[in-house]
Amino acid sequence: MIDIKHHIFVCTSCRVNGMQKGLCYTKDSVQVVQKFMEEVEDRDLINEVMVTNTGCFGICNKGPIVVVYPEGTWYGNVTVNDVEKIVEQHIEGGQVVKELVI
Repeated sequence: MIDIKHHIFVCTSCRVNGMQKGLCYTKDSVQVVQKFMEEVEDRDLINEVMVTNTGCFGICNKGPIVVVYPEGTWYGNVTVNDVEKIVEQHIEGGQVVKELVI
């Protein structure tokens, strides 16, 4: 059994019909998800961290949106370049990345 310590949700603007369109998608959120998955694998956190792409969180002007549970921390305007910092500081270090919090 996997003991998940963190669940990371990333808005990729995925619609119910499976199509991806929307602000987060146009701002490279799919690449953000991919980068999270790479970081989790590279840091051998695969049994502790789950990454899931989601539909719209409803605050598109702050997208791409990333939500980290169980803390319920919401990050906005997340880029591929921010992913390493979120994993290092928040997931591994337990410290919220304040400059990205919304």
